[in-house]
Amino acid sequence: MYTLYGSPSSRAFRVLWMLEELELPFEFVPSKPRSDEVLALNPSGKIPVLRDGEAVLTDSTAILTYLADKHGKLTHPAGSVARAHQDALTHTVLDEFDAVLWTAARHGFVLPEEQRVPAVKPSLKWEFERNLARLAQRFAGPFLQGETMTIADIICVHCLNWAHSAKFPVEDETLKAYSKRMRARPAFQRAQARGV
Repeated sequence: MYTLYGSPSSRAFRVLWMLEELELPFEFVPSKPRSDEVLALNPSGKIPVLRDGEAVLTDSTAILTYLADKHGKLTHPAGSVARAHQDALTHTVLDEFDAVLWTAARHGFVLPEEQRVPAVKPSLKWEFERNLARLAQRFAGPFLQGETMTIADIICVHCLNWAHSAKFPVEDETLKAYSKRMRARPAFQRAQARGV
């Protein structure tokens, strides 16, 4: 059985959702970054952390990829062209959405106050909107890769939700409808209920 350490309001939500999509048994240990239980498993103190027996895995994308490959779901086969497209989409979402939102968070509340540059937020919002427009142009639906849901969808929808809470506008109707459909999935709802 898997044990997941993290907070539902962090990137650990991606792993919670993935585990629910896979309908796997797991234990969830609500944990904050740099807490004693997390530091015992991950010297960086970062969450999420997934324990699979004696193996300890870190980084939400690495964990999602591991779970998808291990269970053969929400992914395309390694070495296939479809997998290369999936990996490209995953990295695009990480580079163009996650990184922008994380930079805004760091300059909003994560970094020590004297290291923050609040004036960067309008530029980040502009970049986020530009990146959203590009994604909307290539969106085929119902998922990012057409008919197949992959880990890229989990990361993307997590970022769209994060954008909403960070007050980064998501105006494109297609992407708003996509996000709404994804949030209505039973597995998403079960994962979200763990954070209540």
